[in-house]
Amino acid sequence: MIQIFTGFAVIALAVFVGWVAGRTGVLGPGARQVLAQLNFNVLAPFLLFSVLATADVGALFSALLPVSALAAVAMMLVFGLVSLAIWRRGLARTVIGSLASGYVNGNNFGIPIAVYMLGDAAYSAPVVLLQLLLFAPVALAVLGAKVEGRTSAWVIIRTTITNPIIVGSLLGVLVAVTGLELPPIVLEPIELIGHAAVPLMLIAYGLSLHGQRLLKPGTGRRDVLLATMLKLIVMPVAAWALGRFAFGLDGIDLYAVTVLAALPTAQNVFVFAQRYETAEVVARDTVFLTTIGSVPALLAVALLLG
Repeated sequence: MIQIFTGFAVIALAVFVGWVAGRTGVLGPGARQVLAQLNFNVLAPFLLFSVLATADVGALFSALLPVSALAAVAMMLVFGLVSLAIWRRGLARTVIGSLASGYVNGNNFGIPIAVYMLGDAAYSAPVVLLQLLLFAPVALAVLGAKVEGRTSAWVIIRTTITNPIIVGSLLGVLVAVTGLELPPIVLEPIELIGHAAVPLMLIAYGLSLHGQRLLKPGTGRRDVLLATMLKLIVMPVAAWALGRFAFGLDGIDLYAVTVLAALPTAQNVFVFAQRYETAEVVARDTVFLTTIGSVPALLAVALLLG
């Protein structure tokens, strides 16, 4: 189980560095916003392009894809119904909470876990593809319409397809599907820039933790606790049940979809919340709690199915 703790330690160190930077003020008062814009508009698109462009097409469209999709959508729908119908939250806030309930950390946590627990980083590729080509465009379109007042269908479509994260993902999938092999002189500079995304996302997250108290009254504790429960407990069980009984998966494939479903909430959810200044505390606290809680969750999956 040392592999799980190794992946967690990598993330924890970067977050701690960000927290120390926030506490000492070494990056200045505008560091959070600068890092948020840098991650969203520059680094994340390069990272996602390099991950998807070099992924195996067969892995991208494997049987794991529909199971992961259904499990994630179910969690988002449950949160959305509770948030809108019972708690009467706004649509933009509900979108962030729904993402926190089902949008897994398939990159900076999922890739190491896929390597350490499943033996192949390609297992995380279908989840990355699903989230970037379906969940992210829909969520960003809704957030753009509600937060920035985009009402024209053309404006929504245009801003969605020109979103840097969506552009990077689509181009990466295009390269993978067409079988185009990029020469090192092109791919390696892209990968170099992309590799800066993960540590800087985590450092930005650490900055956001300074001076804040988790689950502070009035900041949406119910949202955080519901999203955390759905993400760490309900979603892995749903993925296992769907894979086992609806899709007939067994062995390593069933183990893989369950492991992927037990991953913590993606850092991208916090990046989206920062970008649109919506439910940032909910996203931050859910990312933190699910990251901590994913360790026992993954250990339980490994003991039961590994």
